[in-house]
Amino acid sequence: MRKTIVAAFSVLTFSVLTLTACAQPQAVTLPPAHAPVPAAPVGDERGSIVSALEMGHTDLAVRVLGATATRVVYRSTSGTGDTGTEVSGVVFVPKGAPPPGGWPIVSVGHGTTGVTDECAPSLYPNLLGTIGTVAPFLERGMVVAVTDYEGLGTPGEHPYLDPDAAAHNIIDAVRAARNVVPDAGTRWGAVGNSQGGQAVWAAAERTDYGDGLDLVGSAALSPALDLAPMFDFGASNTLAQMLLVPFLVDGLRSQRPEVSDSDYISGALVTDRRALTACTDLLGFQKAEAATRLMPGDAKPTTEAARITMVDWLRSVALPRTPTAVPLLVVVGEQDQLFDPKWTQDAVRQACSMGDVVELRRSPDQGHSDQGATNDAVEWLSGRLARQPARDTCQGG
Repeated sequence: MRKTIVAAFSVLTFSVLTLTACAQPQAVTLPPAHAPVPAAPVGDERGSIVSALEMGHTDLAVRVLGATATRVVYRSTSGTGDTGTEVSGVVFVPKGAPPPGGWPIVSVGHGTTGVTDECAPSLYPNLLGTIGTVAPFLERGMVVAVTDYEGLGTPGEHPYLDPDAAAHNIIDAVRAARNVVPDAGTRWGAVGNSQGGQAVWAAAERTDYGDGLDLVGSAALSPALDLAPMFDFGASNTLAQMLLVPFLVDGLRSQRPEVSDSDYISGALVTDRRALTACTDLLGFQKAEAATRLMPGDAKPTTEAARITMVDWLRSVALPRTPTAVPLLVVVGEQDQLFDPKWTQDAVRQACSMGDVVELRRSPDQGHSDQGATNDAVEWLSGRLARQPARDTCQGG
């Protein structure tokens, strides 16, 4: 039973196993939470730097490569597109001189860490586990930008799974990197897992917002594309999916503030919520213990109206929505206990029907966004940045 619980946590980025190397978060002073709402940035205002501070303590994987890291707060745009936001993140610069045309940039979308400020990856030397995605690109001489997403580490709520907000944050992280690193070029790629997989796919759909930049492709690893089937009538969810429900409720509430937790979660998900949704390893043992008390009914909508409300929201944030102008890599682990592989494959078929260029890689022994998926992304994005043609499995390639 304990092995099952730990495995369930491991499919989420905030798992006990992923976060055992986390240090304490670095202290950051936030501006007042009730400042006037700014207008949406335009032109060069997007990605402009609000603050930048070189990180004095970085993960070993960064230090051994001789790379540097700067924690930034940059301007971006809300999901609605009509207001401005300030988003934190980290810009990593490789050792050495830039190539002709400037360093290429990789924008990284992290998986679910949580929805509160202490869950911002930029507050931790190992980015709450995301450093494993950063280091291989630094080793290949690329600038890497990792966004925290709106509302994580900066004032305001985090609009969990809002594809437009995430797309804006991913794209503006590239602009922020270019403001920090004058020797960075305009060519960039994106990679993300889970929540981040949705974010980088959404960024690929928003080439209009990414004007002035040259996106070569997005690698989406175990992406959160359409989670509505989790709430199909009579659906029986895995432990990993049950643990995700409180975060989905937070995402729903960002659009529907009147929604109540009690409509969707009960039992251990309420009494042990602090432990079960903690984003650091400080409550690791409490997480595992609390999970033993979870019952199937703890993550079920209490009414049919509540179920329909959740399904409607999940469909509204589902991908794909529009064709992409750049190729996509989608990696699916067929042992994924969080997102049913069929859901992802269905979304890919829909993207293919829109005319997208997609390479779908199915890994029979892989779970949710493991290291094998990261290796696939590094190899694939390196090929796109080297101007190699993308394989298209939509066309049987």
